[in-house]
Amino acid sequence: MPRMRIALLTIVAMFAFAGNSLLCRIALKGTSIDPATFTSVRIVSAAIVLWIILRSRGQSQPFAGTWLSAFALFTYAAAFSFAYVSLAAGTGALLLFGAVQATMIGYALWHGERLRMLQWTGLACALAGLVALVLPGVSAPPLLASLLMLYAGIAWGAYSLRGKRAADPTATTAGNFIRAIPFAAAISIAMFARASIDRTGLLFAAISGALTSGVGYVIWYAALKEIKATTAATVQLSVPLIAAIGGIVLLGEPLTTRLALSAAAILGGIALVIGRR
Repeated sequence: MPRMRIALLTIVAMFAFAGNSLLCRIALKGTSIDPATFTSVRIVSAAIVLWIILRSRGQSQPFAGTWLSAFALFTYAAAFSFAYVSLAAGTGALLLFGAVQATMIGYALWHGERLRMLQWTGLACALAGLVALVLPGVSAPPLLASLLMLYAGIAWGAYSLRGKRAADPTATTAGNFIRAIPFAAAISIAMFARASIDRTGLLFAAISGALTSGVGYVIWYAALKEIKATTAATVQLSVPLIAAIGGIVLLGEPLTTRLALSAAAILGGIALVIGRR
């Protein structure tokens, strides 16, 4: 695959991932849709689009994946939506990304991977940045929403680790989204008394599921085949930055000193851990 095409696919995938944060925050802040409904519509939309993509490839049975992975996927999506009721787009993306990387790095350490001193320094710096971001203060994000987003990141990290060896990532993701539909239906039923249907909010949820989730994942998997794992991990450092800029431009969210310093500590620390010598 030509380098220019690889670069373009990677850039589009990063904007799609950041777009999930922006679409969710815009929907929950600017419309009356509730987070449970947003989650359900996002999951169903992604499942439909991925199923269509697989059918276009001649695959009539896209039920790869597992129920455990599907539950991890649903947990991420639900916690993500409920957290964005209160979190700014950039703050949420930073917490999510930090938790995902911390989960995957922690898994590697648990299974015997060794870090150099510089990597340990980076890990300590990233963890300190996460702690500093959620510590009580005037500019601190809401604690419950922050914990929900960290939980979403842990769930997404676990989902990523489970799908790391998938023979066909697109088919596996499609199967997991389809299996996640009953979980999404359950939370919508449980939250029925607080449900709020908004046409614009439903549109944002559908776009989040169909484009920035479904199509975004397919594009990312196409790029992943052509780039190294360390490169893949490093380029994802751009996602919180894109989301933060989008939040400032589209939603008028402030860029606080706390967020800027925490972002530098978290992203810089993670870069030290995953970067090559």
